[in-house]
Amino acid sequence: TMTGRVALKTGISDLTALRAQAKRVQQGPVTAYQIQLNDDARGKIIVGETTFLFQFVAPPPVQPRPQLPVSVRSGVEIDWTTTIIAAFSFLFHFGLIGSIYSDWMDPPVDDDLSVAQLIESVKQLPPPPPVEQKEEVPVLAEATATAQAKEEAPKAAAAAGGAKGPAAGKMTDARASQLSNELAQLDVAMLAALNSGGVATDRVLSNSEIPFALLDQSAASGAAAGRGKVGGLDMGGGAGGAYVPGAGGGGGLAGLGNKGAGEAAAGAGSAKAVKGPTGSASVGGASVSGGSVANAASVVAGMAAGFRRCYNRGLQEDPGMKGSVRITAKIGPNGEVLGATPSGGGGLSGTVISCVVSRVSSAQFSPPDGGGATVVIPISFQPQ
Repeated sequence: TMTGRVALKTGISDLTALRAQAKRVQQGPVTAYQIQLNDDARGKIIVGETTFLFQFVAPPPVQPRPQLPVSVRSGVEIDWTTTIIAAFSFLFHFGLIGSIYSDWMDPPVDDDLSVAQLIESVKQLPPPPPVEQKEEVPVLAEATATAQAKEEAPKAAAAAGGAKGPAAGKMTDARASQLSNELAQLDVAMLAALNSGGVATDRVLSNSEIPFALLDQSAASGAAAGRGKVGGLDMGGGAGGAYVPGAGGGGGLAGLGNKGAGEAAAGAGSAKAVKGPTGSASVGGASVSGGSVANAASVVAGMAAGFRRCYNRGLQEDPGMKGSVRITAKIGPNGEVLGATPSGGGGLSGTVISCVVSRVSSAQFSPPDGGGATVVIPISFQPQ
């Protein structure tokens, strides 16, 4: 069964009372009653144990569809006008720069003609100046000339002013200096007499190392020096004969002094030229490639003396220097050396290598067959 009440404009009515006012509609085997309700109608209907409450209300407003902000939606879009303008601008500018820096408009170059012009210009160049080799002036000759000049000057001064000398028995500074130089000469003469060909004399002359063992042996022996002048030192008169080391007599060094005559300045001693270290330069067989050079072997052999001079100058800086180097010389059509390139050179200084390269660059060969050649010169240096 269905019961209930409905609130209309006319008031609250029961369903049983409204059935008489309702419109009867037959739907198949079921008979239904229809009542028109307005917006203000409401009510309660009970069907069995189920209760329905109804009421007409205004529908809620339609919610708008969610959309992204304009700033976000506009970022996804592409401004095709600006993009096309920028693309054509980049294409024009980069194409213009590429055409400027390209070699499309450069004229073609004939390599054979350029090489021929280069060879002609090299032929017209003057030959390189010869390398000047400075000759070593011996120090001994210069020192001897200076000593002789100094000895002549005191003799002339002594002859002119002998009467004005100091009193007898008093030694002047000039006389003392002269005696000191003469004693030094006597020491050198004694060491040379003891061992003139050994190592001791060379050490005394070069490093001032005095071998006292040889002096002790000389003092203990019976050898003596004759009277008179020994090495330029006047030991005075006396008929006692030879002077034995340790024995008195004959005036000696204690009796030396000014005898009343004018004294001259001290003379210079003698000097000995000490020879520096020397070396040898071994030149191997010259290897010729790219053409045939008739006098390659003889020209390379003639450069050995120049290589040795370069090495000797380098030994003055480093006495223990040694090594080997290979010089590659490019020979031109007329036999001139167009260029010299060193390789290797371990143990050799840059001065020696540059000197050897300069010597090879100044060489003159026979015109090679074929217009050019390459000569490889191996050189090894060893100190003697």
